[in-house]
Amino acid sequence: MTEATRPGSVVTLTPNPSIDHTVEIPALERGEVQRTSTALVEAGGKGVNVARVLAKHGHRTIAILPAGADAQRMIALLEPQKVTTVPVPIAGSIRTNIAVVEQDGTTTKLNEPGATLSPVELAALLNAVEEYLAPRPSWLVAAGSLPGGVPDDFYARVAALAVAARVPVAIDTSGPALAAAIDAGATVIKPNLEELEEILGRELTTVGDVVQAGRDLRAKGTKELLVSMGGHGALLITEQGSWWAGGPPLVPRSTVGAGDCTLSGYIHATGTPAQRLATAVAWGRAACLQPGSTVPGPEDTRACADAVRVVADPDPLQAVKDVAS
Repeated sequence: MTEATRPGSVVTLTPNPSIDHTVEIPALERGEVQRTSTALVEAGGKGVNVARVLAKHGHRTIAILPAGADAQRMIALLEPQKVTTVPVPIAGSIRTNIAVVEQDGTTTKLNEPGATLSPVELAALLNAVEEYLAPRPSWLVAAGSLPGGVPDDFYARVAALAVAARVPVAIDTSGPALAAAIDAGATVIKPNLEELEEILGRELTTVGDVVQAGRDLRAKGTKELLVSMGGHGALLITEQGSWWAGGPPLVPRSTVGAGDCTLSGYIHATGTPAQRLATAVAWGRAACLQPGSTVPGPEDTRACADAVRVVADPDPLQAVKDVAS
C-alpha cells in the first residue's frame, strides 16, 4: 500500500478502557464449576476496539486513554496490533471486564465500573485530545461509558473540540452522555436501538419510528445516525435519506465489539451512504464470527460483504423485529 492510497489516520478516545478477558464454554450453568475451551485477553473499551480494527485495515490509529501504573500492559497489548497508545496518567487503574461466550453465541458480560477521574485528570484527557486534533486526523472517535468523576457533557465537550479543529467526529455512547452529545454537532452518532429508545423516552417499534427519531436528532445538530439493531441489521439516516442494511441470519461466535466494528467499517468506507452502510454491516457481521473480542481483518470483512443487502427508503410501516436480516 503506497502512502497515496493509505487510509487516513484516526484518533480514538476511550475514557473508560479495559482489559478484556473472554472465555468460551458450551453453556453457562449458574453455581457450577465449568471448564473453558478458549480464553483470550485483549485491550478493550469501545474506542480501543475501533483503533484495533482500523489499524488492521491499514489506518494509522492513535488511542488516547487514561491509565495508571498498568499503562504499560495496555501498550504491550496494542503495540503488536500497530496501535499507538497515548496513556494519560491517573491515580487509578484500568478496569478488567469478563465476557462469557456460550456455544450458541449468547454473551454474558461482567464489566467493572473503572477508575474515578479527578478534575485535573479529566482536564489532562481533554488536553491530550486537543493536542492530537491539531494535525487534523481523518476522524476522531470518542466512545464508551464514562467513568466516575466525568460529567455527562464530556462527549459534548469533545465534539466541540473536534468541530473547532474541523475534524469529523463519531460518538458512540449511551444515556445522558449520548443525549448531551447530540446537540454538539457530531458528524455521526452510533446508538443501538435500545440506547436510542432510552434517550428519546419512547419505544421505537417500526422502521418509520427509527427513521423519524433519526431525523429529529439530526435537527438538533447531529449530521448522521447509524443505528445498529443486532440481528436485524442497521439503519442509516443522513441528509440524503435513509437506508437499511442486513444479511442472512448467522450464529455468532461472539458479539463482543461487533458494534465497534460496525462503526469502524462506516468510518473506513468511501462512496455513497448506501455503500458505507453496507461496509459497516459487513464489518459488524465479520466481528460476530471472531472469538472473544478479536477484530476482523480485511479477508474476514470481504468474506461477509457479498451477503449484505441494502434497501433505500425502507418500508416505514415494517416492525423493527420483523426486518429481514
